[in-house]
Amino acid sequence: MNVVVVGAGIAGMTAALHAHEAGHTVTLVTKGEVGEGCTPLAQGGIAGGYGPDDSPAAHADDTLTAGAGLGDRPAVETLVAASSARIAELIARGVAFDRAADGSLQRGREAAHSHARILHAGGDATGAAIATALTAAVRRAGIAPVERAMLTGLTVADGTVRGVELLHDGHPTVRTADAVILATGGDGQLYDHTTNPAGVTGDGIAVALAAGAAVADLEFVQFHPTVLASGPAFLISEAVRGEGAVLLDADGRRFVFDSHPDGELAPRDVVARAIAAQAARQDVPVRLDATMLGAATLARRFPTIDRVTRERGFDWSRDPLPVTPAAHYLMGGVVTDLDGRTTIRGLYAVGEVARTGVHGANRLASNSLLEGAVFGARAAAALAAPWPTGVHPGPTTPRATATPAPEPAATTGTPPFARRALQQLMWDEVGLHRTARGLERALGTIRGWIIAQQPPQSARDHEDAHLLHVAEATAAAALARRISVGAHHRADAEPAAPATARPPILETV
Repeated sequence: MNVVVVGAGIAGMTAALHAHEAGHTVTLVTKGEVGEGCTPLAQGGIAGGYGPDDSPAAHADDTLTAGAGLGDRPAVETLVAASSARIAELIARGVAFDRAADGSLQRGREAAHSHARILHAGGDATGAAIATALTAAVRRAGIAPVERAMLTGLTVADGTVRGVELLHDGHPTVRTADAVILATGGDGQLYDHTTNPAGVTGDGIAVALAAGAAVADLEFVQFHPTVLASGPAFLISEAVRGEGAVLLDADGRRFVFDSHPDGELAPRDVVARAIAAQAARQDVPVRLDATMLGAATLARRFPTIDRVTRERGFDWSRDPLPVTPAAHYLMGGVVTDLDGRTTIRGLYAVGEVARTGVHGANRLASNSLLEGAVFGARAAAALAAPWPTGVHPGPTTPRATATPAPEPAATTGTPPFARRALQQLMWDEVGLHRTARGLERALGTIRGWIIAQQPPQSARDHEDAHLLHVAEATAAAALARRISVGAHHRADAEPAAPATARPPILETV
C-alpha cells in the first residue's frame, strides 16, 4: 500500500515507522524539516512509567477526571493499556530516559496525576530526545522525507481519499496515495500568546474540514498556565510545580487554593484561569517561585529552563519568575475511531490533529506524547485491515441534544485582515474567558475576513486561509456549547449538563 504520512512529530514518525516495518511504501511529508515542530519542544515528559503503587487503571482515572467527565473511556483505556509497550519501543529506538542511581527509570509527578508516573529525558528535554531518536530511526529505515512541503488540500473521489495537495518549496504538487495519515498537530497560531512554533497553523484540520471530514471539540483549547512573561513565549514546565514550586500573587500569597483544593497541582484549565484572573486583579504578572529547590537542583533537573531563564536575565534560584498563560494544546480535532480512521475512507488522523476522545475537555499533563506514540502505531497497524462498513468513527459517550446556536452573519465594515488581528481577536473573545456576545463578534469578524479572501498563492496565504477556517469552526463550537466545562469557560454559562453528555459532532462548521 502507498501511504502518505503528513507531519513528522512523534505521531507522524511513529506511524511512518510502523507502516514501513509492516511492508507499506511510505512517504513522510513535513512542513519544515524532520525533527522540528512541537515534539522537540515538549519539556514535561511522557506519562506511563508506572511504579509499584501505580497502574494503568489509576492513570485512566486521572485522565478521565482531568477531562472533566467528557473523555471517552474506551479511548482512554486503549491509551493506558499500550503505554508500557510504546515506552519500551522508544527506549529500543534510542531514547535515554533519565534513571535513578539504581538504574531504574526516574519518575516525576505533574498536576492532576495521583502518582509519579512521568518519564523524562535530559531533565526537561524529553521531546527533543524523542524527536532525535525517531528522526534517526526514520533515516535508518530509509524513509526519505519530503521536507518544506505544506499540506494545502486532500484529493478525494467517491468518498475515498486519493492523495494530498502540497506546496513543495513554493510549487504546487499532488502526491497520490492509497491512504493518508494526518499528523500535522494543532492550531496554536490562532492565538496571540502560544507555546506553539510558527508553523502550527491548523493545516490538517482545515483540509479535513474542506474535504467534509467530521470534527469535534475544537472549543477545548488548553492554555498552559506558566509561560515566561518576558520576551518570546517560553514554557515553564508543569514538572517544576510537580517538584514543589508554587504560584504567588503580588502579596506573596498562594492564591490558586482559592480556586481548587489541589492548588498548583490542579488541572491546567483551573490554574490557567486563576493566574489570568489574579494578574488582571493586581495588574502585575503572577510569579512562579521555585527558589526552595535550590540552584543545583534546578540546573540538574531543568537544564533547558535554567539556561533560557538565565539568558533572559533571571536567576530563578533566587527570585520567582513572572509567568502568564498561553495557548498550548488542542483537545479536539478530526474525529477518529480507536485506530485513527476518520469519516473519510482512507484518511487517518493521529496526534494533536485528531479527536480521539482521550482528552475530553482538558488534557492531563504528559499524555500528549503518549497519545502520539500509541495512536500512531495503531493507525499504521489498521492499514492492513479492511475499512469498516456501516460504522461511523467517533465518540462513544452519550450526546446532548441542545438547540444549535444562532449563526452570526459576517460583520459589516470588517477591518482589513491581518494574522495578528485574528490572533488578538481569538485571544480576547475565544480564549480563557468567553461570552456569547464576544463569540458572536468574533464569528462575524472572521466570516467577513473569509468573504474578502483572495485565492491563496503563497505558503503564508494558505496558512492564513487555514487559520481563518479553523478559527470560524472553533468560535462556532464555543458559541454552541453554552455551559462551562474543562478548558471551555463561558462567563455567561447556562447550568451545567450532566458530566457524560456531549453535543453532536460538527460535520462541517
